[in-house]
Amino acid sequence: MFTMLGLPTVLLLLWTVNSAISSRAHWKPTWPAYKVPVIVPQLTINLDKPQFDAEAKLEVVSPCGPSCHKRSPLPTYEEVKDYLSYETLYSNGSRTETEVGIYIITGSNSRAQSRSRTKRQIYGYDTRFSIFGKDFLLNYPFSTSVKLSTGCTGTLVAEKHVLTAAHCIHDGKSYVKGAKKLRVGFLRPKPKDGSKAANASSSPEHEKMKFQWIRVKRTHVPKGWIKGNANDIGMDYDYALLELKKPHKQKFMKIGVSPSSRQLPGGRIHFSGYDNDRPGNLVYRFCDVKDETYDLLYQQCDAQPGG
Repeated sequence: MFTMLGLPTVLLLLWTVNSAISSRAHWKPTWPAYKVPVIVPQLTINLDKPQFDAEAKLEVVSPCGPSCHKRSPLPTYEEVKDYLSYETLYSNGSRTETEVGIYIITGSNSRAQSRSRTKRQIYGYDTRFSIFGKDFLLNYPFSTSVKLSTGCTGTLVAEKHVLTAAHCIHDGKSYVKGAKKLRVGFLRPKPKDGSKAANASSSPEHEKMKFQWIRVKRTHVPKGWIKGNANDIGMDYDYALLELKKPHKQKFMKIGVSPSSRQLPGGRIHFSGYDNDRPGNLVYRFCDVKDETYDLLYQQCDAQPGG
């Protein structure tokens, strides 16, 4: 099973995962079933028009590592409600803030609700793989990776929704310069051009690809990121949900609750992205989980900004 970076329960802004994927064959990875809280929008208010003057940061680093995070107190119920509330940016430049309620909270192993956070760099030998050939790039699971016009990578999670990092859209104080006219790019084959294309098509590595862009209709950023990206809280809420102006008509990743590292196949995570040091290439990598807290998985996969 191809597994993208794990995600926290806070991603349930728009939907709820009632059960995880089960396995029929004993050798296949099994995802445990969880009952998760339902996040329901309750009150939406209009805000002043935002500024678009921040520089897109393709790399963020937290000063709080695993040992620091394990010592941090769990947020209270009211704090979680506040952090899960979100700000919405519309394509016309207006914005709103939505408060949420949390319901049907049931017991589960909170340590299994996790995602990954690490500094982007290469550790020793570069173990990344560039994915070539339309048979791979245009088919699931690699086709779920898309490129944002601000330079980051996103993941298709619904017919019109893309999941990405909040720091690609908002620096905690202001939206980045490209957020007002944000677009999402999908890889498509370039039209063949006579004999040159015929010769190039003999090798999958020479197949020319291009991005087809779709405008973003709405962008949702959690208040946990806007309120706290300068401290440890914000790093736990570094995600944004983008709604496209039209459906992308491709297969998408289903959001689930990640198991703990002990239950991951091989104890590894896998993900792909458009790393900036390999322009136009989709780059895939996997690595071992080094540590975990109740809501984070820590890894040192080879990566660069943009991925």
